[in-house]
Parts: sequence; structure tokens; C-alpha cells
Amino acid sequence: MDNPSPFGLVRREGPTGPLSGVKVLDLSAYIAGPYGCTLLADQGAQVIKIEPPDGDNLRKYPSTLAAESRAFMGVNRSKIGIVLDLKTADGLAALLRLVREADVLVHNFRPSVPKRLGIDFDRLTLINPRLIYCAVTGYGEHGPMKDKAGYDQVLQTMTGMCTLQGKRGGAPEITYGSVVDYYAAALLAAGVSSALYERERSGRGQFVGVSLLRSALTMQSARMIWAEGESLDIGRDMRSGGVTGIHPAREGYIYISANTPRFWKALCGKTGLDALAGNERYDSVRKRAEHANEIVPLLHEALAAHTAMEWEALFGDEVPCAAARRIEDMFDHPQVLAEDIVASIEHPAVGRYRGVTRPIAFGRTPGPAPFAAPVFDQHTDEVLAATETAESSSR
Repeated sequence: MDNPSPFGLVRREGPTGPLSGVKVLDLSAYIAGPYGCTLLADQGAQVIKIEPPDGDNLRKYPSTLAAESRAFMGVNRSKIGIVLDLKTADGLAALLRLVREADVLVHNFRPSVPKRLGIDFDRLTLINPRLIYCAVTGYGEHGPMKDKAGYDQVLQTMTGMCTLQGKRGGAPEITYGSVVDYYAAALLAAGVSSALYERERSGRGQFVGVSLLRSALTMQSARMIWAEGESLDIGRDMRSGGVTGIHPAREGYIYISANTPRFWKALCGKTGLDALAGNERYDSVRKRAEHANEIVPLLHEALAAHTAMEWEALFGDEVPCAAARRIEDMFDHPQVLAEDIVASIEHPAVGRYRGVTRPIAFGRTPGPAPFAAPVFDQHTDEVLAATETAESSSR
């Protein structure tokens, strides 16, 4: 074998990425950890996804694809996939061989689990002092809730997101789309990249902690401000009233933003409500919010003249807006195509599919071509054979 390293099993075609040569072990499941590792893979890192014998739970999620979970495919692209039972001596030994040549290890076990498995930070850094060890948890490494299982919508509900998302005086509402998970994934990629950069100066790895609690609160930084002397129970809702928001048109719905004087005047002019633009009663965002019950019925009456798509064209660049579309409409949206966000990928079980692949655009090091998420147990034999060969050659 030319290259006994298991990280070299899948040759990345195309240009290098900023993280090319970085070797990542992904022991995580669900969304936050796996997608954080996918973001590293998108930037050129070589990632081995390590699943337990019963697989990542995301593989079992509902999917209209017969051969694979759509969710698993979406958050695990560009990875080598293997299965290890870390509760067995052989499985643990195989992982420790991989750790010796890895740059990064990511897991989403609860804080008490890694030591029980023999893969805690202190042990692994004795094997590889340069290892960046990233733990993704629900609530962090300390405190009374540290060993509770954390999930996106649980943290949304706990941290006030759902209360503010709901209508005033109404029931709390979940924001669908796993926003806390995906933001945690972005924090993971940023934190690991920063730790790799620092390692270039110090020569040492370190622990990186990412939690859904940190993610959910960081997403609300503009709300979570409590000034000294200020009452705690104050208005923290940043919504600017009934004008800026989603409104019905003759057909479909359109989101309109009219927070600045320029955009408010343009909205009034485009909808034939010029009299509102010159009315001092509505000449600020706060005033328009206070009198939304007077403005919104007139706006809805005006918007009934055209469809949402027609209004989007009529508003053009003068009024920030978007007709409400389905996610399916994004595959061939001209802006998405122009930005090269969606690519065609070949999957061993599903066949050819299209999906998001380049969340960040790099000018000089755009990164290699993506490849499909692994099917369960796809590369185990090759990886284990390569680790054994590498260990034998190093003796």
C-alpha cells in the first residue's frame, strides 16, 4: 500500500482547502457534532466518521429515501465511515491507533462518558499531545445539568427562544430547522480552527468545549443584555412591529422589511400608500410599531393587488423583501446557482443527488470536490487494515 494512513483512503479531487492535511476523528452523532466536522471537511480536512455498532441515530430518522436517511446524508458528506465498538478492547485499541496520527477528535458524549470509555482528554493527550479534543455537550462540562441529554428544541424552549418566537400573549413556538444545532456546528468549526491556529505557535493541542446551551444563548446576544439598575422583566423583543414581517398577497406570502426611512417611503410609494409616508404619526419604527393596527390593514389591502412573486419584482432593490418559497425552489434559484452552493454528488446507495456543499467561499483555497456521506460500515475493513499496517511499519 502506497499510503498506509487510513486518512488517505479517499483521495480528494480538486484544489486544496485551507484545512487540507488536517486529520479529524468524528465520534459524534445527530447534527451539531457531525455537521461541525462536515464544515471542516468542506475546507479540505480528512474526516473519519466513527459510528457504534448500532449506527448514528440520525440514520434512523424518517426519510422518503428508501436507501438512506436524507438528514444523515446532509450532515455527513465528505467523510470516511467506519464502525468501532469502543466498549470492547479491540475497538478501543483501534481508536487509540487512529488518535496517534489525528489532529482533531470530536465527540458528543455526556461529560461522564469519555473517562468510562477510556477516551477522556487527559488520556488521549498523553498519546498525542498535539490533539485538539472537542467535546459537544448539551449543557457544558460543569454544573448540575452537565450530564443531562441536550437536544435542539429542548434548549430552544429552556433559553427563551420559543417564548420570543411566539406571538405576543400566545403560546411559545419552536423554530424548526435545528437552528441551535447548526449554530453549534459553526461554533465547533470556528473553535477547532482557532485551536489549530494556536497550535502552530505553541505546538500543543487543547480542549475545546461547545454546548447547545452556549449556542442557544449566543444566538440571543442582542437580547441577553441586563444593565445595572435596570428592571430584569423588560422588553427584549427586537421585532419592529407589524409592518416588517410576512404578509399575505393576492397569491402567496411576502416578507417585507421597512425599518429605515428610505425603505418605509419606498414601500408606501410602491403600494400607493404615499399618505402614510408623510404622516408624522408613522415617521419612526417605534411609532409604526405602536400603530401597526392602523397600518397593517391598509398594507394588506394594497398587497392584494398582486401575487407575492409579482410584488417581489415590483419592489426590486427599493424594498428589502422575499416571496415565501419552498426549499425545493432553491435547487435551481439563479442566485444559488451563481454562487455555486449546490453540487451534484454520487452516493453508493441513493445514486446521484444534489445538495449544499460549499458554505464558505475561499478565493485561493476553495477546497476539494465533496463526496457522499458513507453508507454504514463502508470503510471499516480498509481503515483497520491501514492502521494495523501503519503500526507494524512503525515498530
